[in-house]
Amino acid sequence: MSLPPIHQGPSGGRRREELDLNEPLRLTAVVHGSVQGVGFRYWTWRHAEKLGLRGSAVNNADGTVGVIAEGPRWAVGELLKALNSNDTPGAVMRVDSHFGAATGGFAEFTTG
Repeated sequence: MSLPPIHQGPSGGRRREELDLNEPLRLTAVVHGSVQGVGFRYWTWRHAEKLGLRGSAVNNADGTVGVIAEGPRWAVGELLKALNSNDTPGAVMRVDSHFGAATGGFAEFTTG
């Protein structure tokens, strides 16, 4: 007996060719782990700059790093992939992420 797939298609039923990879998108992420005092924000800034993204990476009081990045869907996806990689400084335990519409509220990528 075979079961039907859980997901009928990519991106809520849209066909892959309908997905605009240049569509402006906003990533909001909270990075958990040993990510403060190890150059993580600087590393994130460098990756974001290479991808042409705008936004920020800031230390939060609870020891996490908050990342907001806006730009083309493909570039935002690449940054999220990098945040989840083994190449980050420190030790990333988990990345909680959310995607939404870009607001255009950033002129560049900054750290704080």
